[in-house]
Amino acid sequence: MKTAVAPTVAAIEQDWRAAARIIDHTLLKPEATRDQISKLCNEAAAYGFCSVMVNPSNIAQCAAELRGTHVIVGTVIGFPLGATTSTAKLAEASDALRLGARELDMVLNIGALRSGDRDLVQVEMKSLSVLAHRHHAKLKVILETALLSTEQKILACQLAAAAHVDFVKTSTGFASAGATVDDVVLMRGVVGNEIGVKAAGGIRTSSDLLAMVDAGANRVGASASVAIVRELGAPNLL
Repeated sequence: MKTAVAPTVAAIEQDWRAAARIIDHTLLKPEATRDQISKLCNEAAAYGFCSVMVNPSNIAQCAAELRGTHVIVGTVIGFPLGATTSTAKLAEASDALRLGARELDMVLNIGALRSGDRDLVQVEMKSLSVLAHRHHAKLKVILETALLSTEQKILACQLAAAAHVDFVKTSTGFASAGATVDDVVLMRGVVGNEIGVKAAGGIRTSSDLLAMVDAGANRVGASASVAIVRELGAPNLL
């Protein structure tokens, strides 16, 4: 399984649409209203973002509003702690797929990884990966890099690659820190070109996005997506 090649920094600087195509336009605040979710969908369709990334209770609304567009509906599983049981994550993922999600960003069991329970972590990843692929969906595994040592980040990436997930992702955006260039470089170095690397958490400017792409990210999660592409030259399309 080869992952999609990320656009180059030069390509993004020449055409803002190259950046838009790798952005997961994100709204995961618990207080998000239906009107705010509608606005998210409208922005994603107008600017051609890769996906919207929302909480599971908002999937059905997004699927209905984005029908007929190329924007994917994505959601989070076991979010933001990763500490639910594997059975609960499978049930949540199954429900999300039924409602129309086509990308699942699952938080791994951080405590299990830090405890050295490789089997639990990998079996959980594998079971979610099999479920997602059965429904022609993709699975991203969130490492929450701010809570891991370098060795634990490397192990998580190795286990994810062996479980045939589609992406490893840096962060939930709810921990003490988000994506860093060093973490993206490390993750890309471990997984090679077999799977994707998604940078998320604290990416608010075009400079942030370009730094992550240069480091090896081929997907970026951001809530400031419109501002980012406007910095890169996008017109006001709303």
